Amino acid sequence: MLIKTYGSAVQGISAITITIEVNISRGIRFFIVGLADNAVKESQKRIESALLNNGFNWPYLRVVVNMAPADIRKEGSSYDLPLALALLAASDQLSSEKLDKYIIMGELSLDGTVQNVRGVLPIALQAKREGFRGIIVPKRNTREAAVVEGLEVIGVKNLKEAVEFFAGQLYIEPTIINTREEFLKSYENYELDFADVKGQEMVKRALMIAACGQHNIIMIGPPGSGKTMLAKRLPSIIPPMTLDEALETTKIHSVAGKMGRETGLVTLRPFRSPHHTISDVALVGGGSSPQPGEISLSHNGVLFMDELPEFKRNVLEVLRQPLENRYITVSRSKFAVDYPANFMLVASMNPCPCGFYNHPEKNCSCSPGVVEKYLNKISGPLLDRIDIHIEVIPVPFNQLTELREAEPSRMIRERIIAGFRIQESRFAGIKGVHSNAHMSNPMLKKYCSLGSDSQAILKNAMEKLGLSARAYDRILKVSRTIADLEGSEYIMASHIAEAVNYRNLDRDGWAG
Repeated sequence: MLIKTYGSAVQGISAITITIEVNISRGIRFFIVGLADNAVKESQKRIESALLNNGFNWPYLRVVVNMAPADIRKEGSSYDLPLALALLAASDQLSSEKLDKYIIMGELSLDGTVQNVRGVLPIALQAKREGFRGIIVPKRNTREAAVVEGLEVIGVKNLKEAVEFFAGQLYIEPTIINTREEFLKSYENYELDFADVKGQEMVKRALMIAACGQHNIIMIGPPGSGKTMLAKRLPSIIPPMTLDEALETTKIHSVAGKMGRETGLVTLRPFRSPHHTISDVALVGGGSSPQPGEISLSHNGVLFMDELPEFKRNVLEVLRQPLENRYITVSRSKFAVDYPANFMLVASMNPCPCGFYNHPEKNCSCSPGVVEKYLNKISGPLLDRIDIHIEVIPVPFNQLTELREAEPSRMIRERIIAGFRIQESRFAGIKGVHSNAHMSNPMLKKYCSLGSDSQAILKNAMEKLGLSARAYDRILKVSRTIADLEGSEYIMASHIAEAVNYRNLDRDGWAG
């Protein structure tokens, strides 16, 4: 008897429906065809044990399983549940009447317990797109799948529940969540706040400009000056995510298996801070079964790289392409997957190996030339792609002990949102461009025209600092953001001067 059930395969952050055909006939042996990996082929032992431990019979006949389309590789253990249900239906132990109306996913333990799986959100989106009534998933994954409205989401704890549901012996209440309500409930609930930061007004100003225009920024200063503290609070002043951004971010975290049991939607902007020992594959994504890396997990959020020169050179160089294109492509011999990578790079570093170069009170113990050598660990092309360079000076004691509370993130964010709205209006209708940092060269000519005073300041800075053409573009973009924050239609000389000041760590301007 031939029975069909439906599962799904995740490629990148999209899903492809997989038809699972099970045919039982006279004979012996168990066959799985359709480009299944070892984890799928091993499912026979898991399914057999789960069936026997739940009072069902294993069909000791010739069982042929085909997983179509046959040219797409099927990976992982999440096909256990649809395979088991198809086997029961093919051996007349379960009615097949409703099986073809649902996408079914879940890994089986030997006792029949259904374990959670990855990538449920893109699978649910594809199920709705293809007109399935609903999706059967492990209980732990139900809130994630229920983000997709108009789809019946059934969560099962074990194989027996799934069988009784399809047999009509058990009613399982579909999981329903209000996606917009879920989004609005916690989209601003940041634990860290800029009110905790004493002093550092110039650095806060630079971070505010970076947050408004989505500019990359590097902070350079001695240990204990507050670089990490400031970076961790940056997401709290970036304009909140839209619902579409939250859904796209959730898809990536779903595919990577980073969703919590009670989490249906990622509502806060991600903040990822990989250790400096990270490999290039872990950063950009990949592996034998490609998974998103830290770059993609920080999509629509912040990627913080503390002590930037301590990262391996090849790890830093792989940042260059996603910083420009805002996506990363992982290529294999027979396929390639694209992962979104629209993130703000926030980096920090000591000014030298000992950390006290240019310190107002302590002396640097590094020998001549060491400071420049230390900075040279970061390549010129990568440094050019970082829009804002800001020096962080230790906070004086009198500011640390000041009782007056600093400006909270909420008030800073209101000013940033006002500047961000100007950018949204400016780039309305332009696909893929939402902020000044993403402007192309034609847009720079259109939106960043300069007066004679501004041009003179910029020309002087280019010559004295030895800046590249890419740095010239960055200065224009940052100055456009400064003008937007002040509500100015035109870029003034003061805006250019401030933007130039944020390039003071360039090769000829630092430790030279």
